[in-house]
Amino acid sequence: MTDLADAHTQQPSLEGRRTVVTGGTTGIGRAIAVLLASYGAKVFICGRNPAHLMDALERIREVGEGDGVAVDLTLAEDLEHFFAKADGYLGGLDIAVVNAAVPAEAMAGTDEQTMRYQIAADFTAYLATAQAAAERMQAGSDIILIGSMSAVSRKGGASIYVAAKSGIEGFAVSLRQELADEDIKVGLIEPGFTGADFQYPEFGPEDQVKLINEHVMLRAEDIAVAAHFMLTQPRRTAVSLMRVETRLKHP
Repeated sequence: MTDLADAHTQQPSLEGRRTVVTGGTTGIGRAIAVLLASYGAKVFICGRNPAHLMDALERIREVGEGDGVAVDLTLAEDLEHFFAKADGYLGGLDIAVVNAAVPAEAMAGTDEQTMRYQIAADFTAYLATAQAAAERMQAGSDIILIGSMSAVSRKGGASIYVAAKSGIEGFAVSLRQELADEDIKVGLIEPGFTGADFQYPEFGPEDQVKLINEHVMLRAEDIAVAAHFMLTQPRRTAVSLMRVETRLKHP
């Protein structure tokens, strides 16, 4: 029998790793929470909609162990509540997937109050969540930030979202250096055109299935697989940036 002992690098297990996933009730966050739970991670999620939370937890509990709470992370008291509940459930923190965000479009035509909320959700809350997570982590922990290919394409019509995701891209590079000596890894995943009600409400479920089958739209589960890969590398290996795009481009 062929000896393949040296054919693969070390793959740390996710079994028992204590994990928070923000925005874990729908779309990419939900897919990540489900996949990590299926590999034995103990997950605690949050989202703004209680019905979506219950639905996500039902799925997570089919494959593993998880709990969560409905909060709005733009509110300081809700962020504190989320981590207090996560502390009680997990008893520590090994992995944080910072993913919760809201749609944002062009600055022109968006009122100031809405713009300020979108920046609070898509940028400020990311930083605050990462800070709270890092404060709870020991050596051997991981932070994954879910950004967007919008930070690369920078197309018009989405200037607020582009601003937030470009900021996250820069933040990830700097935070990675700040935490490296503590053996806390920071990775950034920038998804391309991915099926989810969150970002593309104009494409209904049937439309999304069609686009996915045509290879011009990704499934949320494709991004979850990228997160799993990032988390199962040796500690010497930092997969710092993954851009997950469709093979073909939507017309």
